[in-house]
Amino acid sequence: MPRMAPTTLILRTAGTNCDRETAHAFELAGARAQMLHVNRLLERPGVLSEYQILAIPGGFSYGDDIAAGRIFASQLRHHLAEPLERFIAAGKPIIGICNGFQVLVQSGLLPGELAGRAGRNCTLALNACGRFVDRWVHLAGRGGRCIWTAGIEALELPIAHGEGRFVPADEAVRLALWDNGQVALIYARADGSAAGGAEPDNPNGSVDDIAGICDGTGLVFGLMPHPERHVDATQHPAWTRRGTGGEGGGLAVFRNAVAHVLQAVGAGV
Repeated sequence: MPRMAPTTLILRTAGTNCDRETAHAFELAGARAQMLHVNRLLERPGVLSEYQILAIPGGFSYGDDIAAGRIFASQLRHHLAEPLERFIAAGKPIIGICNGFQVLVQSGLLPGELAGRAGRNCTLALNACGRFVDRWVHLAGRGGRCIWTAGIEALELPIAHGEGRFVPADEAVRLALWDNGQVALIYARADGSAAGGAEPDNPNGSVDDIAGICDGTGLVFGLMPHPERHVDATQHPAWTRRGTGGEGGGLAVFRNAVAHVLQAVGAGV
């Protein structure tokens, strides 16, 4: 008997504005997608167990009134910590994109305990250039344990953020991220080499050019670039000059998660 397609929960709140694009990406990758306001999940936290993938999309949750992602993260940390722990323990993947990455970092789900430090041990600070940046960037995969970026060597994706500069709490946390294989993507030059901290290839001044990280399980993944905005080749501004068609590079990220769920024991499909 063929397995059913996994179902992705797209968790949204006031200010979320990339939920439909994220749902579309998962559907192209072979999953079903359902959008749910966080207030409905707070009313019935057990509903989370009915899903196999969780996505926190981009936008400006609660207007970023305190700090980017802080209020949304507080809701997860104080009211949904146990359901989220069970979700991850069951082998189910979680992704946070742009504002969703900020939420996962502020909540402490990313990167998880490192160098003896739990809770918030890194942050996404204001871009080093001091302004909002909206353009395309080159990315290089760094292997490691992240299931979302497995097999991905290079990507070109759009960014749109004002607070995307990844900063670990200290040198011990920075080193542990690399030692544990939790750096999933870095900003790169067009030839695939590391950006070396220099603009415009590193658009925000992130330490070690870090654009995306995972937790120690490899299941929880956050990144500032938007893979859901490049699931079709025609979404790239240079697609006519390149003469390309078909899938956009970002779709591979979502396909990896769907493939993992279909293969993982205890994923609930």
